[in-house]
Amino acid sequence: MIWSLIVSMFAVGGLFGAVSVKFFSGMLGRKKAMICNSLIAIVAAGIMLTSKAANSYEMIIMARILYGSCLVGLGTSTHLMYLGEISPRKIRGIVTLTSATFASLGKLFGQFCGLSEIFGREELWNVVLCVPALFSVVHVIVLPFLPEAPRYLFIEKGDEKACKKALQSLWGQGDYKQEMDEMLAEQAAIEAAPPKSLLQLLRDRSVRWQLITMSLIYCCNQLSGMSAISTFSFDIFLKAGIPRDKIRYVTLGLGVSEIITSVSCALLIEHAGRRPLLWGAYGVMSVSWVLVTVTLKLKDFSYWVPYITAGLIILFIIFFCGGPAGATATLTSEIFIQSDRMAALVLMGIQRWLMFAILGLVFPFLINALSSYCFVLFACVCLLGCLYTFFILPETKGKTLLDISEEFKAITLCGKSFLEKKRAETKL
Repeated sequence: MIWSLIVSMFAVGGLFGAVSVKFFSGMLGRKKAMICNSLIAIVAAGIMLTSKAANSYEMIIMARILYGSCLVGLGTSTHLMYLGEISPRKIRGIVTLTSATFASLGKLFGQFCGLSEIFGREELWNVVLCVPALFSVVHVIVLPFLPEAPRYLFIEKGDEKACKKALQSLWGQGDYKQEMDEMLAEQAAIEAAPPKSLLQLLRDRSVRWQLITMSLIYCCNQLSGMSAISTFSFDIFLKAGIPRDKIRYVTLGLGVSEIITSVSCALLIEHAGRRPLLWGAYGVMSVSWVLVTVTLKLKDFSYWVPYITAGLIILFIIFFCGGPAGATATLTSEIFIQSDRMAALVLMGIQRWLMFAILGLVFPFLINALSSYCFVLFACVCLLGCLYTFFILPETKGKTLLDISEEFKAITLCGKSFLEKKRAETKL
């Protein structure tokens, strides 16, 4: 239970961080909020480092809560907003996707540091858990030299001069009249509909399909099995029959697969679009889990069967990183206009980390109770994601935020779209 608490408290911290996104990123701006995140992460590393000398697992739990709050709950959402607001429309998908690529790089670095030849020894466990602080120090040093997000400066702060200066700093010299006009149009839309609170967003029927889409995709991502692999990879491979001394190298292979796939997805996303990457990947992921269930039942058939299981899990990770992991980050910054985005990120963050916390607590008991059949549940979730993104999700590639908003309003249900309904009400 203590182990499950230490794992799941990271997600509880993420939940607290997600709730505070609107407050910190709105009050401090995207850049300063990320700097504050990094400072809190350095404090968390100090608590983690001294927990061994204090002989206190409570300090580990506290550090995990702080890590979850600043590095993922608040940090991930602010980072995604910053990337979406600094990138030109033509390469918005690639730029936003770098978050998934570098998240995979961070996992790989952590897995590398966790090898017994590096820091993965009993006497150094508190040192390896402080590794994230290295990147936080780099953040604190580098971020002050980067410009603030132009969209934040223009739309939320109304500072046209600072916005133009930030655009020139990011994209090179130019007048950027077209980009400023787009921001002006979005600002006019926001003035007609001011930034919403969380409750206002939930009551707004015009963003109903955006909320359903992101809620379902986040749900599918969390319950697809990827979170379980990331957190309990050792237990899963041990259950599959992989020799204990070989598991750390298989885990390192998972990290390498994530990096390669994330980079490949960055090259594909602006050509293939978001929608095909999502439904195609979910379909392969579903089939992978069905096959994993079969190979787990046959693990005693031959010595090579466990390695087939490991190969199927690697295949699952390749398609997850090449589809949902990358495309979801891009969708989050594309399907909500500025007045809705902050509250939407808070809502998605609450859902994401609440589910992560529940999964962290439940999965160790689930795998003991259901054994290999727990992966059938993951297969069903992936199939749901495949069907929804194939039949309902509109493509967002190369479109303005207002165009994307209209696409969602045009989604039909029972033969009538929300947009048609509103037009009919207007005529009446």
